[in-house]
Amino acid sequence: QVQLVESGGGLVQPGGSLRLSCAASGSIRSIYSMGWFRQAPGKQRELVAQITNSSRTDYRESVKGRFAISRGNAKNTMYLQMNSLKPEDTAVYYCNSFLSRYGDNGFANYWGQGTQVTVSS
Repeated sequence: QVQLVESGGGLVQPGGSLRLSCAASGSIRSIYSMGWFRQAPGKQRELVAQITNSSRTDYRESVKGRFAISRGNAKNTMYLQMNSLKPEDTAVYYCNSFLSRYGDNGFANYWGQGTQVTVSS
């Protein structure tokens, strides 16, 4: 069994900052990538940022220069530093990992339960 647990969401004013954390645990053999997706009401889930095991990063165009994704020193942890937040960043943010479990033949996507980020004055 694999679990992804997010933390760090909340309510923040426009221009403010938040830091999201994600910790993956369980029978994990190898992680190829970890990332953050978000879903606003009535919209599709979209990729925000992703980091691979070689530390390559990709960002959604609208968050470039404002958000920064990083891997933690603790094994299987990841962070998303969000600065200069805008109301349009409001969404449920989900941690994602493309990983392989012990005993699996390949890799699969796993998801956290989501954490709400609300940007409002």
